[in-house]
Amino acid sequence: MATPDRRATTLALAHALSAAERGLAVLPLSRTKLPALRSPHHDDPGPACHGACGRFGHGVYDASADPARVREMFAAAPWATGYGIACGLPPFHLIGVDLDTKSGTDAPAALRELGLRHLFTVPETVVVLTPSGGRHLWLTGPPDVVVPNSASRLAPGIDIRGAGGYLVGPGSRTDHGVYGTLPGTAHLPPAACPPALLRLLLPPPRVPHRAPGGHGHGLVHFVLTAHEGQRNTRLFWAACRAYENGLGPALAAPLTEAARHTGLTEQEARATIASAARMTGHRP
Repeated sequence: MATPDRRATTLALAHALSAAERGLAVLPLSRTKLPALRSPHHDDPGPACHGACGRFGHGVYDASADPARVREMFAAAPWATGYGIACGLPPFHLIGVDLDTKSGTDAPAALRELGLRHLFTVPETVVVLTPSGGRHLWLTGPPDVVVPNSASRLAPGIDIRGAGGYLVGPGSRTDHGVYGTLPGTAHLPPAACPPALLRLLLPPPRVPHRAPGGHGHGLVHFVLTAHEGQRNTRLFWAACRAYENGLGPALAAPLTEAARHTGLTEQEARATIASAARMTGHRP
């Protein structure tokens, strides 16, 4: 167990509480950027527990914006020197774009190239500087869309932190240095993720999205085969493709019905399809 650094822990707690006041769910991190609290189930081969047991040590699932709970977590981890900010949770549904500069990569240039190719510009937003010279861009996503974590899928050096992931918060101290906010961005709210970039962040389909007849049967099937945890993401992706191919109005009802079969309510399905319509520049 690491030796406590009281000053670093006090500063980390102060920064974490400040983030929690903004509605961001946080958790204590060690100097290695990993969750500071060890899992209470590390010797238990049973099914994964995501915090239902009520104890600390479940990583990002411990994250909270409740000041009392944040203080309890830091009290249980006096060796913590930083804090993580959970992504994908309300009210911001944070998406972290991690631009790396190590190993000869130029992630900022790769992101600019993607923007030119797919016609999007990253708006002004919170930017966190990493000790290695990288940058974390904070963006927000729609509440009905689940953005997965990925590493260098968009381009070398660009990692995405989405649902189930976390970003190291500014003010955190690690073995490699301190994370800080880029001057002039600390006061900004996280900006909305550009629709074209958001579509790139969603997982590609595993089935053809158009049937031989060209009527979008594959899109409906793609939604019908969604498992729990994929339903909104698959529906949103399929609806985006439908609108982009001029099939949106015709497929709205079949996609809604397919989503209902997977367990979504009609209201949830309609909201997701409407969100996809707006994201692709169409009226729902």
